[in-house]
Amino acid sequence: ISSNLITNSSIQIPTTLIHNSDDSVIANQSTTNSTDNNGTTTSQTSTQVSIDPNLPHKGAAEEERHSSMAIFFVLSVIASCIFLIHFILKTKFQYIPESLAVVFLGAAIGLVMKMSTQNLGDWKKEETLSPTMFFLILLPPIIYESGYTLHKGNFFQNIGSILVFAIIGTSISAFVIGGGVYILGAIDLAYKLSFTESFAFGSLISAVDPVATLAIFHALNLDPILNMLVFGESILNDAVAIVLATTALELNHIDESVSGTTAIFNGFVRFFIVFFGSAVIGAAFALLAALVFKYVDLRKHPSLEFGMMLILIYAPYGLAEGLHLSGIMAILFNGVVMSHYAHFNLSPVTQITMQQTLRTLAFIAETCVFAYLGLAIFSFKMKIEMSLIIWSILLCLIGRAVNIYPLSYLVNYFREHKISKKMMFVMWFSGLRGAIAYALALHLDFEEEKRRVIVTTTLIIVLFTIIILGSSTMPVLKYMNRSKRTNKGRRRRGSKSKRLITLSKTQEMGQAIETEHLSELTEEELEVSYRNESNLKGFVRFDARYMMPLFTRI
Repeated sequence: ISSNLITNSSIQIPTTLIHNSDDSVIANQSTTNSTDNNGTTTSQTSTQVSIDPNLPHKGAAEEERHSSMAIFFVLSVIASCIFLIHFILKTKFQYIPESLAVVFLGAAIGLVMKMSTQNLGDWKKEETLSPTMFFLILLPPIIYESGYTLHKGNFFQNIGSILVFAIIGTSISAFVIGGGVYILGAIDLAYKLSFTESFAFGSLISAVDPVATLAIFHALNLDPILNMLVFGESILNDAVAIVLATTALELNHIDESVSGTTAIFNGFVRFFIVFFGSAVIGAAFALLAALVFKYVDLRKHPSLEFGMMLILIYAPYGLAEGLHLSGIMAILFNGVVMSHYAHFNLSPVTQITMQQTLRTLAFIAETCVFAYLGLAIFSFKMKIEMSLIIWSILLCLIGRAVNIYPLSYLVNYFREHKISKKMMFVMWFSGLRGAIAYALALHLDFEEEKRRVIVTTTLIIVLFTIIILGSSTMPVLKYMNRSKRTNKGRRRRGSKSKRLITLSKTQEMGQAIETEHLSELTEEELEVSYRNESNLKGFVRFDARYMMPLFTRI
């Protein structure tokens, strides 16, 4: 009997120690068992078996069946969303963004599953968005595709202003929202959160959805340089918000003996290390890719070329995460730099394959994310704190305004293309919150009640901005276009056909792929386009003179 008890304990102990112990404790436990057992060999053998089992557990086949049904469920939801988006495009229904339609469909599916008494294959368990799946599988293709399909000329012309809005602007918004929530909680006007919890919430809720921004600015047909300023800011904003929220979570585990000032200073240092360190890793892998495709001729074997591209796309994400930096920031800059240099070293077949593959993967990932948002409405028990929700919505609007208007006037001092008041309003209005904010909320490591409150509040704010601001986008666009025609009078009447306004990223990105990014330039034409440096300034001139000849085939 004694021997059996000892054996059972030795099997169970390592399972616990794997999660929350170190090697010395494991060694001590092994020593204790051997002393009690008067036989070191027996204890070590049982421990080894417990850590490294040779056979899968008995329920592996049943688990595989449940996983297969879960995959079927996810694929069915995606297929339903594709048919819905096709219907919207076919009927030219203009009044809600396709992302909002997908959210509604997800909510309908979630409601049906909640009312159903059947639970085929544990489908109800698949309703909840896993943060790990979101950050490792769904988010990377979305962020990379956004960076890869940017118009690089306009992006680099606006790089200074974009960084001002993305870094300083997002930080201002995070501090306004986080500070406001903390102060309101301290005076008992809202649900009480600590300073770290408030700042983490302010950071994650500052993540703006670039999908709505893209649709709005394509529909307005505005100056492409100003268009890129806002769209570039909205893309970088997501990465900055993720870094800010991650920094806040790290501050939550800091030693209590450290003063508040020191903790804040350490937070700033950590933010800049993560931001610029991740950007350097992403850019370095992109430049490495450019050199590889320049000097290693893989163009005769498109499958090898495409495979190497995929490896060099995801490698910086894994390295940055492994170094406790931001994989999202790394993969974003990897996409921006790789499409500016490595893209022109690829064969035409791989260029086309890359564009369509990235767009398809990003579309599927975005569809999953918005469908999960709808499913989330009925997937967990919410803890609604109306005071926190109302104040947070107001603070989001205020924080966005405090971010956009002062910084717009600031950068206008250094810009040839000024940001008009109309543009400022659209930049403020297009600040929809998206799935990144919700996924970050699920990632929080706070006590259960506060975590549930923050997740519920974030979900409601995301749905509020998508439904209210998203559905009111079309009336605002029509009003602004009408006022534009009134101001211009009859000068342009009949000179241009009326452009159909859509709120579909699928259609807008399809047009972008067809027109502006698939490079039909030969190496000679590309060289000619960069030889005329007389009209180039700043980094663009430096890029044309030194960087392009070094990293491309021109």
